[in-house]
Amino acid sequence: MTPSLPDRHTLILAAQAGDALALNRLLTECQVDARRYARRHCQSADVDDAVQEALFILTRRIKGLRAVSAFSSWLFTIVRRECDRLARRMLGRGPSVDELAQAQLQARPEEGLRLDLIAALESLPAHYLEIILLRDFEELTIAEIAERLTLQIPGAKSRLHRARELVREYLLEAPSGLGAPP
Repeated sequence: MTPSLPDRHTLILAAQAGDALALNRLLTECQVDARRYARRHCQSADVDDAVQEALFILTRRIKGLRAVSAFSSWLFTIVRRECDRLARRMLGRGPSVDELAQAQLQARPEEGLRLDLIAALESLPAHYLEIILLRDFEELTIAEIAERLTLQIPGAKSRLHRARELVREYLLEAPSGLGAPP
């Protein structure tokens, strides 16, 4: 049974605060959704491995989740990436561009990455900055953002995706901690 949104919200906050019981309950409850999603995106032999690895990643990174409302999409992104990684491994291919980019960003010192993120946000056109602030800082849902910006939901999703891509591109081009790309 999937918990109601306030219950899941409370579980996520407790897990982020270090409550091991809340984390275990959250993992148990979101495993069903993760498995269902993996069945659609993985080879059948990889479903269990993808879910297990995704839940392990979730355990390690739950404290870094800033927007609790983004938990489900974050979990599904992790599962999808694990499915892709397992498929590439089976085909004998190397890491994806996304995996290489993620490794590059994770290798940077936190303070330098923070400065680069500030510079990346400052470099965005106003309409992209606004949608990132609404989603990632005010934690509004896509529907709430669309209503506030008088956009259709697909338009809001598209704008948010493009804004995040611009930030990502900036961060990947920026020398660590210098605040601006070369």
